[in-house]
Amino acid sequence: MTQISALQKARAAYEPKLPPALHRGANIVTAEGAATTSVADSERIAKLFKGTFGSPVVTFEKGAEAASGKALTVGVILSGGQAPGGHNVIGGLFDGLKSINADSKLYGFLRGPDGLLKNEYLELTSDIIDAYRNTGGFDMIGSGRTKLETIEDFELSKKDCQALGINSLVVIGGDDSNTNACLLAEYYKSNDIPINVVGCPKTIDGDLKNEQIEASFGFDTACRVYSELIGNIERDANSAKKYWHFIKLMGRSASHIALECALQTQANIAIISEEVAERKMTIGEIVEDITQIVVKRAANDDNFGVALIPEGLIEFIPEMKNLISELNDMLAAEAAIFGQINDPDEKLQFVNSHLGKDSSFTFSSLPHSIQLQLCLDRDPHGNVQVSLIETEKMLAEMVAFRLKELKAEGKFDGKFSTQSHFLGYEGRCAAPSNYDADYCYSLGYTASALLGNGTTGYMSSVRNTTKSASEWTCGGIPITMMLNMERRHGEDKPVIQKALVKLNGAPFLKFVTRREKWSIATEYVYPGPIQYFGPGEVCDQVTKTLELERN
Repeated sequence: MTQISALQKARAAYEPKLPPALHRGANIVTAEGAATTSVADSERIAKLFKGTFGSPVVTFEKGAEAASGKALTVGVILSGGQAPGGHNVIGGLFDGLKSINADSKLYGFLRGPDGLLKNEYLELTSDIIDAYRNTGGFDMIGSGRTKLETIEDFELSKKDCQALGINSLVVIGGDDSNTNACLLAEYYKSNDIPINVVGCPKTIDGDLKNEQIEASFGFDTACRVYSELIGNIERDANSAKKYWHFIKLMGRSASHIALECALQTQANIAIISEEVAERKMTIGEIVEDITQIVVKRAANDDNFGVALIPEGLIEFIPEMKNLISELNDMLAAEAAIFGQINDPDEKLQFVNSHLGKDSSFTFSSLPHSIQLQLCLDRDPHGNVQVSLIETEKMLAEMVAFRLKELKAEGKFDGKFSTQSHFLGYEGRCAAPSNYDADYCYSLGYTASALLGNGTTGYMSSVRNTTKSASEWTCGGIPITMMLNMERRHGEDKPVIQKALVKLNGAPFLKFVTRREKWSIATEYVYPGPIQYFGPGEVCDQVTKTLELERN
């Protein structure tokens, strides 16, 4: 990085806040209560994790200055998709290790878990760390999606760690990555391998959280970036007054981003996938709901609006979920014949003729472009690539068709022109907000304290973050507490349970009380860009979601 922007230079000087317990070495540990259990399937989880299951929740307390501990040699891995603040986790980890013992070393494995398996690494020094403080992205060491699941993987990782003298590993990732960290910790402990493993909660999707993990890092920053862009689009819509903007937002497994952005911007429409699933809504019902809002706004001469759509909506609509499942099975069984058909329309006819009655009806109701995406855009396993389906365009087309019907019936005399957007990668590598800069630094520092105290199989936890940093608490939560059994590729496997939007939770209930008013009135909020410098009430905000959940 030979050239840096003025903002990056100013941000490099920012000193993230720390909880009081970390100021003096975090050498006092409180084990809270009796042995813990898992969120579900406890008997099966206990049998799979005999070495780490039942560990107590750990909290660090403020105490006298810690004496220097033994030097640690630690490896760190960035796993999965990028999220703002990852570099600050590594910075906090580095500083924490040096506070334990100045001779501690930190190695970064390159390109994620693959670097651990291939013994590709970089020793992280203060010069390297300082160049990346308070920056977005994962470019310090790169990331990857290789999974650590097999005994061969575990043995290879042990060999590579031992070659470098590594006695601890930190895995920075989401639910799957931290599940792998838990499996790795269990293998090492059960086989008396002296390598401890700690995880840190990362994902902009916001679906890695529970009572002990208040937020996954990156969610705050990503939602602020998306909300700024949505606010800009709202301002444009309210200025031109001639377009309906359909905006798809990241969040395949949960709708936390869509809900948070709706609360921040007060868009006219925000679909929450979990509600769609709970109400067993059909795609026709979703289209009708949107259509009626368009009609009501047009009656007020407001032929414009903004609709927010979560990326994973398709998989939450029961009829679409059934269609996708049937398509996956049918195309796998008929792959040879399907592959010989060259004409796209003939492919669609072939598919439709092999579907059941209900799925055929659903398939036929979809726009031509979506039919093609469902059939042609397949992953290496032959499954539909749901994230590539242009749901925002699909809904816009279907609403337009429904409005034509209403116009022919004399029930709609407004105008309906659309623009579609997908806000995804724009939010993954932004410079972290003050919240994420502080939170991530504390997560990394806490991880060093967990390793310094000899714990393994834990996830770093920093809590009470809606308050000032002087009131934050930190410690570790056993990863086994978050596990349940899920069906993956035909097998039952232990995985961290995803946190979906709770329909009885405060954020969604707040949204429900306001959405009808927002749908008809134009009450847009324009959040503007992330503010890094200035008064705390502007720069140190927390997400609406976290504020409502905790207060």
